Amino acid sequence: MTKDKGWNNTADPKSRARGAKVRVKTARGRKTSSTRWLQRQLNDPYVAEAKRLGYRSRAAFKLIELVDRYNLLQNVHRVVDLGCAPGGWTQVLAERLSSKSQIIGIDLQEVEPVAGANIWVMDFLDIDAEEKLMAALDGAADLVLSDMANSSTGHRQTDQVRTMALCEAALDFAIKVLAPGGAFAAKVLAGGADNHLMRRMQYHFKTVKHAKPPSSRAGSKEWFVVAQGFKGLRDEKADS
Repeated sequence: MTKDKGWNNTADPKSRARGAKVRVKTARGRKTSSTRWLQRQLNDPYVAEAKRLGYRSRAAFKLIELVDRYNLLQNVHRVVDLGCAPGGWTQVLAERLSSKSQIIGIDLQEVEPVAGANIWVMDFLDIDAEEKLMAALDGAADLVLSDMANSSTGHRQTDQVRTMALCEAALDFAIKVLAPGGAFAAKVLAGGADNHLMRRMQYHFKTVKHAKPPSSRAGSKEWFVVAQGFKGLRDEKADS
């Protein structure tokens, strides 16, 4: 498994950014951290580009870059977007896939509708979630995506453990609903997936890589894991 940093940044909005930076003064009642966040947002070219193109969040560019780098949508007809709020990734899927494709976004909270996709308000961890999904799809999923991360606690190890737990839960879900040859991409933190999670993905997929898309902020701890070539449902315990 390797960490992929070999990106072509020619389409990077940062390369087109011009003009003086906006400085935000600290206002009464506003925390310093909030001021820093606001200033970062106002000076982020990806935020401006997302607004210009009508994407609901700058995160849309992370999926675009992953899709372009790894051909994630090649021969894909059925996609599941876990933790899809606010819908930026689902928008990209609806844009890139044909009108005959099936796109299902799942989240715990209400998400504004996305043309060309079905949004479900549900917990993908529910015992009958896989059954409901398979009943709705015309066949097994070709791609399962997860941009989920727990709210930051400010404690690095706690955040890492919680996000790894989400990633592992998403992987468990993907293993149950993916078609052979399918793919799985999910957010991880800090150094990437831990050894146990990596071994599981390598057992179930032909290739597994860590990726840091250009639109992921340099100071962010996030990485993404991209697993392709699903080998089909296998019994980990029996083969261990």
